[in-house]
Amino acid sequence: MILHGYWRSGASYRVRIALALKGIGYDLAAHDLRTGEQKAPDYLALNPQGMVPALQTGDRVLIQSPAILEWLEETHPSPPLLPSAADDRAAVRAMCALIGCDIHPLNNLRVLKALRADFAADQAAVNAWAAAWIAPGFDALQALVDRHGADWCFGDAPTLADCYLIPQLYSARRFDMDLSPWPHLLAVEARAQAHPAFEAAHPDRQPDAD
Repeated sequence: MILHGYWRSGASYRVRIALALKGIGYDLAAHDLRTGEQKAPDYLALNPQGMVPALQTGDRVLIQSPAILEWLEETHPSPPLLPSAADDRAAVRAMCALIGCDIHPLNNLRVLKALRADFAADQAAVNAWAAAWIAPGFDALQALVDRHGADWCFGDAPTLADCYLIPQLYSARRFDMDLSPWPHLLAVEARAQAHPAFEAAHPDRQPDAD
């Protein structure tokens, strides 16, 4: 497998966590989003959207982290990152979508670049923009973790929800957010910090980190 990614990409980070949890080895192809390497012709030939991550496996290229994560779950089911019961799987997928659809897209790099270029936003304005979308999402997620979580976002073992949460907490800190209002989320993060799979996937541990 070849994972096309970028060390600080939240979507790449969540895929790295899942690969590490499942013990799947891969080669890394790094694309620096700051310099536009993801728009190079050879990469666009693999992923016409020109975004990361993309996962090459055999003769196929998988794009979009939700699809990649679901594919990993279906093709490498052990250890499972989704619960066995349909209702429980829906609850985990809802947590994933809360982050992946409603929080993360509004504070990724291309949106922040547009804020700076099109609206002359300085760093304080960018931080305020990010916090305006992250905070209500974390409010809802904290309630869901309180309802469904034990040691992790759902139950007592890592799931796809944790693969989404940990990168979003990392991102929130980059915007200087005070995370103390969400102790349940921080408790999950503390457990993740002691887990070797989450440690291995951390941005600072990636070979393209600077």
